[in-house]
Amino acid sequence: MRSPMDEGDRAEKVFVGGPVATMDAVRSTTDACAVRNGRIVALGSAAVEDTIGPLTEIVDLDGRLLLPGFHDAHVHPLYGGLERLRCDLSATDSAPGCLRRIEHAAERGTGWLLGGGWESAHFPGGTPTRETLDAVTDERPAYLLSRDHHAAWVNSAALRIAGLDRQTPDPPDGWIERASDGSPAGVLHEGATELVTPVLPRAGAADRRAGLLEGQRHLHSCGVTSWHDAIIGPYAGYDDPLPTYLELDEAGLLTGKVRGALWWRRDGDDAQLADLRARREKTRGRARMRAETVKIMLDGVCENLTAAMRLPYLGSRTSGLSHLDSSTVADVVRLLDADGFQVHFHAVGDRAVRDALDACAHARRTNGRSDLRHQIAHVQVVDPDDVERFRDLGVAATIQPRWAVRDAAMTELTLPYLGDRRSEWQYPFGSLRQAGTVLAVGSDWPVSEADPLLALQIAATRTEPGETDPLLPAESLPLTDAVAAATIGSAWVNHVDHRTGSLELGKDADLAVLDRDIFRIPVDEIARARVDHTFVEGRLVHSRENRR
Repeated sequence: MRSPMDEGDRAEKVFVGGPVATMDAVRSTTDACAVRNGRIVALGSAAVEDTIGPLTEIVDLDGRLLLPGFHDAHVHPLYGGLERLRCDLSATDSAPGCLRRIEHAAERGTGWLLGGGWESAHFPGGTPTRETLDAVTDERPAYLLSRDHHAAWVNSAALRIAGLDRQTPDPPDGWIERASDGSPAGVLHEGATELVTPVLPRAGAADRRAGLLEGQRHLHSCGVTSWHDAIIGPYAGYDDPLPTYLELDEAGLLTGKVRGALWWRRDGDDAQLADLRARREKTRGRARMRAETVKIMLDGVCENLTAAMRLPYLGSRTSGLSHLDSSTVADVVRLLDADGFQVHFHAVGDRAVRDALDACAHARRTNGRSDLRHQIAHVQVVDPDDVERFRDLGVAATIQPRWAVRDAAMTELTLPYLGDRRSEWQYPFGSLRQAGTVLAVGSDWPVSEADPLLALQIAATRTEPGETDPLLPAESLPLTDAVAAATIGSAWVNHVDHRTGSLELGKDADLAVLDRDIFRIPVDEIARARVDHTFVEGRLVHSRENRR
């Protein structure tokens, strides 16, 4: 019999008729959930029944899965949104397909052709040429970022406008791919991309606003309710996203919950700390946007031999690029830690990962323990001696499961240069979990797809959909652990686990409804699941029935 309850205490919305994965501390499941004033007020059919009134909206899950909204722990929504609105090459699966897409885009406008998403493995040696781009762009200057955003493909018109020729020296933090005569061949790596960015047209305020709204819409369609924007600052030709975030927040248009990483300029000194404090202060007290983290880019990526390795790549004299030397990293992290900033490292190679851990250890020795929850993103190559240090130092690993596969980038551009021993150290998700490290899941979109369901499948199988040869299958994650990393783990890293990340009484009703129960289907079918509905604090922000 229903207990007496005032109508004002009735649930506004209840979910019944399907499994509910709470992702609480014991990973419990239940069968119903009630929401009032944006919070979860009851769990389980017996308790939920008592909250139903005549005005309660009843959502019949009909066997579908309800779980916490996903938290993307490393993503670039404004950049991703702009790429979707520009020349988007992320869906192309070959060089000819990429060139056709570019040609069609070039025919539809004038001026600079901007966009990105091309895959280096689709081109010989991982480096397309300016002549190939010239053939489909004519005299229209083009600047197209690679999928990993660590290189830019430019045509002859762009090189001419930027004044780059055979006499142009390589910058200290990157290099120009060159033809046999020493002239720029068409690809600019790492810091060399910024040789062109000064002449690129800046995205206006309206463009940035449209880009961020499109990025937010896309993330919500993937079931993402919160995210960590991994670059809040001017970078690689893009303006600072912070003003756009604040504008949308003040206008009530920022529906996702955002934590942002302020960009540490590697060409700057400690004086930039005052600016970081001032920018942090602009977000204090905001419900939707907080920027209390600093991003430090330590190295590049394995595919172009810029990930920082402790030993040289096979067949090469280079051991990659360290954007900051180890002593500088330690000093910077000590300062940031003392000032209450969380640090978000980009570290791909084993030297970069060790430098990050050493810097965190130095900060702890100097400043004492804290609950800042520093994190290292990407962690592609990790020396086994460093795995347990994550737990010991309280450092989280923000992983990108999408990359832990035997794709062309891995088999053609990475494995031959890492060698057998280091190849066995790649993406050690299972080892990190077993060592007690807190894992968070980030897509790094638009570097790779934003879809967390695809990431979950790959985390559990270490293969791309349709493939059968896993990459280091012993490093796979049990599905429950992978889902936890994409929800409560990422919420913990972002200091919002007290409010969201799991379905518990009093927490925000940040929810995703999937069209099937991914815990009851084969793991190699998880990526086929779709997000039917996404809610932030009980408010519907995506419905597949109304998708565009």
